[in-house]
Amino acid sequence: MSVPTTTKIKSAKKKPATISNPGLFKSDDRQQLRGQKEIDENRLERFPNRTVVRCYDIEFTCPEFTCLCPKTGFPDFATIFIKYVPDLWCVELKSLKLYINAYRDKHVFHEDVTNIILDELVALLDPRSIEVVADFNVRGNIRTVIKARHEKPAKQSSKGSLQKR
Repeated sequence: MSVPTTTKIKSAKKKPATISNPGLFKSDDRQQLRGQKEIDENRLERFPNRTVVRCYDIEFTCPEFTCLCPKTGFPDFATIFIKYVPDLWCVELKSLKLYINAYRDKHVFHEDVTNIILDELVALLDPRSIEVVADFNVRGNIRTVIKARHEKPAKQSSKGSLQKR
């Protein structure tokens, strides 16, 4: 019996491996996801301040803020700090969360988004004072921190002296 010295093996062309996972899909492949729908339909909401007899601070930290660079389209990441002294109104937290999340698809400069957030909260709440700080992650070896503030002007009291609200 003779044994061949060489054996020629046919190599089958391999198909690229594909992973089929029904849990992974593009949002446009199905009905709009509940969270995306809530973000799209969100409006900032307020409720009455029940403790108008004193000044007190309300602080929020939003560590997962994202928006898109209007020049490159690359994502920008930041932590947004909001601190305000309410007057007659307070912001409702879920509406604030959805409002902040809506920026993830918006092309906006760091300076603009900080001032837009401030302006919209001032228009909604008319707080005694408010500060919005946007601490953006390092990009191109530069860390950007934007601070925007607003205070109600001093109010004239009935006795004629200036009184801070």
